[in-house]
Amino acid sequence: MKKRMILMLAAVALVFGALYGFQLFKASMIKQALASLRDPPQTVATTVAGLTPWQSTVKAVGSVRAEAGADLALESSGTVAKINFKSGDEVREGQVLLQLRDEQEVANLAALKATADVSAIILNRDQEQLKIHAVSQATIDSDTANLKKALAQVAEQQAVVDKKTLKAPFSGRLGIRSVDLGQYVSAGTAVVTLQSLNPIFIDFYLPQQALAEVKTGQTVKATVDTYPGQAFEGTVTAISPKVDVTSRNVQLRAEFRNDDHRLTPGMFATVEVAVGTPDAFVTVPQTAVTANPYGDIVFVVEKKEGSATGLAARQVFVKTGATRGDQIAVLSGIKEGDQIVAAGQMKLHNGSQVSVNNTVLPANDPAPSIVDR
Repeated sequence: MKKRMILMLAAVALVFGALYGFQLFKASMIKQALASLRDPPQTVATTVAGLTPWQSTVKAVGSVRAEAGADLALESSGTVAKINFKSGDEVREGQVLLQLRDEQEVANLAALKATADVSAIILNRDQEQLKIHAVSQATIDSDTANLKKALAQVAEQQAVVDKKTLKAPFSGRLGIRSVDLGQYVSAGTAVVTLQSLNPIFIDFYLPQQALAEVKTGQTVKATVDTYPGQAFEGTVTAISPKVDVTSRNVQLRAEFRNDDHRLTPGMFATVEVAVGTPDAFVTVPQTAVTANPYGDIVFVVEKKEGSATGLAARQVFVKTGATRGDQIAVLSGIKEGDQIVAAGQMKLHNGSQVSVNNTVLPANDPAPSIVDR
């Protein structure tokens, strides 16, 4: 009986020992498996932080306006007799555009000229008579006054006749005419718009703080949504001498060459004024910077011994500056030549193992074009 009891206890001890050993083995294997799964290498795209020239700019919105522009109208009423232009024509200064019927006015002018001619003849005749004392000086004075009056009436009627003719006050491009042949038009009725398109101006406003940084002659770049991806270059030609008391903004005007007439009055434009002297900053793609409640973060890729890939990501807090296109300036935290994570950083933490795959990289263009996108 005693022998059986010993054998039974030995068997039980053996079973419990095997179970305990199995549990230890299982825990060890689970620990190893979890250790291998705890921080697997994460695939990221990287780029090298570079030191690039950086020109500070001030941006604003403005409106395109012509150097000279007017809605042409007649000062006199009448019926349209001639139209000497087509909508959209290029015209020269002084070119006759439209003529109203003026037969009555011209006839009155001829009559007044005849009266002036008679007054001139009488004056000349009396001046000859004065030489032989046949007439008095008072007669000569009266004849002179009559001639001046007649000439003044001729000039007045000539002005009436001239108002029947519409001429281009400056060279430029005409718009769409709004009157037709034979139509009666009242004084002041707009006939057609005339715009001088080269050069052309863009008026825009900047806050008063910018007055210390802008001056006439500075370079200006403008873009309009009509021509995406294209920039027009001009110069600041005028700065208003006063600041608007309501908005505290100051008005500026920039002049642009417009040989191809692509810029037209009334367009909305985005203006960028270069201020200060060019500087150099460490720049990275904007996608490389991650916003954080404690500050902006960039992950720097470094070599790490014992890592499966030999690389690990280190979290760095950075101070950022201005943005330009796809780029952002980094004022502190990283230096030129650092390899930084440009995409895929959302799955990283400090010390994560990384695997680099730069097959697809985020945009990093300082002046991206909409056309290229």
